[in-house]
Amino acid sequence: MTTFVVDEDQAGQRLDVVIAAELDISRSRAAARIQTGDVTVDGVAVGKPYRLRVGERVEIAAAPPAVPTPAPPVPPIRYRDEHLLVVAKPPGLVVHPGAGHAGDTLVDALTTAGIPLAPAAGADRPGIVHRLDRDTSGLLMVASTDLAYERLVGALAERSVVRRYLAMVVGRPTDPRGRIEAPIGREPGSRTRFGVVAGGRPGVTRYHVLATGQTPSDPPVEVSLVACRLETGRTHQIRVHLTALGHPVVGDPTYRPRPAVAQALGVDRPMLHATSLRFLHPISDEVIEVEEPPPADLVRACELAGIAGVDTLLGDALTA
Repeated sequence: MTTFVVDEDQAGQRLDVVIAAELDISRSRAAARIQTGDVTVDGVAVGKPYRLRVGERVEIAAAPPAVPTPAPPVPPIRYRDEHLLVVAKPPGLVVHPGAGHAGDTLVDALTTAGIPLAPAAGADRPGIVHRLDRDTSGLLMVASTDLAYERLVGALAERSVVRRYLAMVVGRPTDPRGRIEAPIGREPGSRTRFGVVAGGRPGVTRYHVLATGQTPSDPPVEVSLVACRLETGRTHQIRVHLTALGHPVVGDPTYRPRPAVAQALGVDRPMLHATSLRFLHPISDEVIEVEEPPPADLVRACELAGIAGVDTLLGDALTA
């Protein structure tokens, strides 16, 4: 059983949104758990739209053992040789097995397809050099050999891998370009949220506002398309840093959610996309550069906000 007391950040949020964040599952799965009576608030079963209040005690019954699921299809491969590959991960795909995910991850897909994965990364995450959150789309490096894995991990630590993202955020940052340098760590009392905390690990994100629009709602809400470049790779880094800047990622249920904004733009996940990777090949030292256009849901959200020419703006993102 999972138990927690509602804090100020969770207060006012819908029960299904908070349960999804606490368990790191989709809102539909959270709603199903609520509907079956697995979730109580102060000992009482309530509906998924229930708005939580500070101090309420939420209890979540232990989930039944997961039934193994067939491996998902292999995502599009944008680069591959005998040492490594770069895949375009779709939103909704978990990178490696963990709590609640067995058989339905990127690692499972690659393993089932017979693609070699570096054992040095660990039994649960072979080949995985870096991660993308489940609902983040875009480019991900995977190592096929231990030597490639060790050198790619070293390149990330040395900050020589260039990783660029596109994000749609609520509002318009005051400075069109900036560098966010703030330590990131787990938020006290939370198992799933990270934040800017004293004593956290160093985190650095550069950003560049590409365009600004408005939601097709009454009243309209300003939103911006932002290019981000990671200098470090902390968990939830872009989401945490942009939230700390006062501009959370549209559709993010975990950090200062604005469900009305997401609804107006027709999105059901954080609008965050890993759009390019540039690195030296770990064996040949050749410069490898891979780009991935923004996915359809991000393009559509931009169009609804009046942000046109996303493909053209992508060129600006790649130089941010």
